[in-house]
Amino acid sequence: MDSAAAAQAQRRINAIHGHLIPAGETPSQLLSNPTAGEFFSEQGYSVVLPEKLHTGKWNVYRSVRSPLNLISRFPDHPEIGTLHDNFVHAVDTFRDYKYLGTRVRVDGTVGEPEWLIVDHACSAYSLTSVPLYDTLGPDAVKYIVNHASVQAIFCVPQTLNSLLSFLADVPTLRLIVVVGGVDDQIPSLPSSAGVKVVTYAKLLSQGRSNLQPFCPAKPEDIATICYTSGTTGTPKGVVLTHGNLIANVAGTSIATKFYPSDVYISYLPLAHIYERVNQIMTVYFGVAVGFYQGDNMKLMDDMAALRPTIFCSVPRLYNRIYDGITNAVKASGGLRERLFNAAYNAKKQALQNGKNPSPMWDRLVFNKIREKLGGRVRVIVSGASPLSPDVLEFLKICFGGRVSEGYGMTETSCVITYMDEGDNLVGHVGSPNPACEVKLVDVPEMNYTSEDKPYPRGEICIRGPIVFQGYYKDETQTREVIDEDGWFHSGDVGLWLPGGRLKIIDRKKNIFKLAQGEYIAPEKIENVYAKCKFVAQCFVYGDSFNSVLVAVVAVDQDVLKAYAASQGIKYNDLEQLCNDPRIKAAVLAEMDTVGREAELRGFEFAKAVTLVPEPFTLENGLLTPTFKASIQLENLAYSKSCRKLNPTQPLTLLICFQIKRPQAKAYFEKAISSMYAELAASDRSPREKL
Repeated sequence: MDSAAAAQAQRRINAIHGHLIPAGETPSQLLSNPTAGEFFSEQGYSVVLPEKLHTGKWNVYRSVRSPLNLISRFPDHPEIGTLHDNFVHAVDTFRDYKYLGTRVRVDGTVGEPEWLIVDHACSAYSLTSVPLYDTLGPDAVKYIVNHASVQAIFCVPQTLNSLLSFLADVPTLRLIVVVGGVDDQIPSLPSSAGVKVVTYAKLLSQGRSNLQPFCPAKPEDIATICYTSGTTGTPKGVVLTHGNLIANVAGTSIATKFYPSDVYISYLPLAHIYERVNQIMTVYFGVAVGFYQGDNMKLMDDMAALRPTIFCSVPRLYNRIYDGITNAVKASGGLRERLFNAAYNAKKQALQNGKNPSPMWDRLVFNKIREKLGGRVRVIVSGASPLSPDVLEFLKICFGGRVSEGYGMTETSCVITYMDEGDNLVGHVGSPNPACEVKLVDVPEMNYTSEDKPYPRGEICIRGPIVFQGYYKDETQTREVIDEDGWFHSGDVGLWLPGGRLKIIDRKKNIFKLAQGEYIAPEKIENVYAKCKFVAQCFVYGDSFNSVLVAVVAVDQDVLKAYAASQGIKYNDLEQLCNDPRIKAAVLAEMDTVGREAELRGFEFAKAVTLVPEPFTLENGLLTPTFKASIQLENLAYSKSCRKLNPTQPLTLLICFQIKRPQAKAYFEKAISSMYAELAASDRSPREKL
């Protein structure tokens, strides 16, 4: 390089450094230098850049924490490029600290952290892991095993017989390892089967006697293929590399700091991307991980024993905690209720004003509530589905510490956005992960554009090192969601709030057009109607041959029976009650009320309803499990399809369910036809009388 070029390069470096503030001088990372506008515009939590200079649009948002480049490695440890590198770093740095622990049960057995150990082993030997969910059902499991050419499966004794029943249909399978199995209870298969079945204990024993050197992967190698179940068709395999996962955790770690003194309780499904990324994070920071007993009903007992400092969960549990505490306060009445309300309001006002609440309220009221989660929780995180702003605020006030909500997908290695510490605004999912950039793309058929006032709106698109490599063996569907510029199109619709914070308001997919040309997003309307007290689940239907919507509602049986009793309505069975015109009218009126509160547009209201006593389930083919993050709809607390699907197992967490729309249409075809026929008849009758 000649002297002129060197001088020019140095000037550029000096210009960039002139916009940066020395550490410790101010929390803002950028000087208020007007010439910075050439590169980006600061929005508080995000910065905005033009994607292409010639368009004149400033529409790409990045984290203010890393505006000049996207994070792909841990800034303090750039040598960590794979999951195995991360584990080796943790072993070298935290070898004297506790890592994995299980609680001894009453019968002397222990829980299972073996899933995580197997995952570490896969990373150490360049093996690709493929999580299998038993909730997918045998057909989907069979499809995934064949599609991914799975050679070894680790399972628990309860699922072994199911696997053995279709061995002939999975020719690539060579080994089944039974975790928690007993050697003398393992079935012996004929050699012609080509599959060995061994216990996890025996596998460990064989490994210790025949140690093999590590064969670690490279950052660009595939770490896992996570199959997501869509509403139609076969499961899609999301291909994630070691580099994808490390980038996501590295970006998240910039604003979220854990310590070797922290304790994390693990009870969410380890096969889900949310919990997997949490586990990568705990390894990096040397956090101790305690596994619950495996019984969701005993989770609170486990928390009381472990006393975790970090608690990551999903809205379903937080809603139960909220309901439990508020109901207990109301039941206590008198002085206790007045004291709680006074403490709650005082602390709420202080937090809203950016002040530190009086510690008196914690000593009098909230410390006792904190004991519900063990008494030491300092970080509460919610993900995987929308959390009501009221519940988030409640958690902040009652449990103290940091309460944060995030938004992510399997296709983006998990976290896309998350709430920054100290951000007291609720009802949004935060600003971009420093490992990605986000933009909103116009959805003209739904009247969402980046020019919308007061807030830009559009489909959320993500680009950067966290974006997956594509769907396994499915180039067609990959091209449908990743465009030529590398943007992943999420299908979710969002808007930018002031400060560069993202709020998710709608869903682009599963839209259809009514006869008069109005586009309908049924999932949005179903989630609104889920707030109706009578509604356990809801299926909204419409098509281009009709101008109005109809709905099929799986009723909340207890609420319906209580209402019938209050109105003196007699019935022989629940089916008769569901068909009673008075009941139908009451349910539809309540749905209308909820719809008006949510400001549904006129054509978004269901004009007729069919009530069914049976829930939509996996067994009757109306639901499919979905492992993508759900959407944060405006004015939406949560979806009852997640919260109340299986009341006998109230903490079967994280896995939400989507309606299989084509199957539901066929299943309820007669009811749908009847509703439209009744509506047509009611429209004709006035004219006939005239």
